[in-house]
Amino acid sequence: MSILDNINSVREKIALAAREAGRDPSEILLVAAAKTKGLEAIREAVAAGVYAVGENRVQEMREKMELGAYEGTRLHFIGHLQKNKVKYVVGVCDLIESVDSLDLLKLIDRRAAALGTVQDVLLEINIAGENTKSGLRPEELPEILDSMALFPCVRARGLMAIPPAARKPGENRVWFGRMFKLFVDIGAKKYDNVSMDFLSMGMSGDYPDAIAEGANMIRLGTAIFGPREKAPA
Repeated sequence: MSILDNINSVREKIALAAREAGRDPSEILLVAAAKTKGLEAIREAVAAGVYAVGENRVQEMREKMELGAYEGTRLHFIGHLQKNKVKYVVGVCDLIESVDSLDLLKLIDRRAAALGTVQDVLLEINIAGENTKSGLRPEELPEILDSMALFPCVRARGLMAIPPAARKPGENRVWFGRMFKLFVDIGAKKYDNVSMDFLSMGMSGDYPDAIAEGANMIRLGTAIFGPREKAPA
C-alpha cells in the first residue's frame, strides 16, 4: 500500500473511533512521525494532508529541513529535547511536544525572547511513572503551571504522553483516561500562558483507544509509513 492508502485507512479508523466516542472526526489532528523517513516519503504524507510532521532527532530534522521536507505543513518536535539543542528547535518548530522540565522551559523562553518570538509547547507527562521514560510526573504539574507566568515567550498549549507499550487493545485506556482528566482539570483553571488546546497521545498501536479517551492529536509512524527499516548489520 502507498502512503496515501495508509493515511486513508488511518482516517477511516479515526472516524470510526471518533464516532463510537460521540466525537467529530475532524477534531482529531494527525501528526506523521517521520523518524528515519526520507524526503519523498515525507512529501507524500504532506501531500496527503497530514496536520503536521513530527521529528524525534534534531540533527535529522535539520538535514531534512535543508532539503525542504516540511514545506507546506507544520513541524513538530516530538522527541526528547536535549538542552544543548534548544537553539536549533525554538522558532523553527511550530510546536515542541516534549517539554519535560522547568529548566527546559527556562531555556526555551530565553531562546524565544532572543529571537523575538513566542514558542508553543506541550508538557510531556510520564503518566505511568516509568523510570525508562522522560516526562513530568503528574504531581509536578502544579509547580510547572504556576511557573508559566515567568515565561512570557512560551505558551503551554496542552499535554503529551507516551504510555507503556500496549500488548493488547484497550490496555492503555486507563493511562489515556488519566491524561484526559488532567487535561480537563487544568483547562478548568486559569494559569498565565497556559491553554489546554491539544491532548497529544496515541501512536500506531493504540490510537483508537487514545481517541476513545479524548485525544485530539495522534502521532503515527508505522501506520503511515510502514515498518521502520532495520539498519544494515
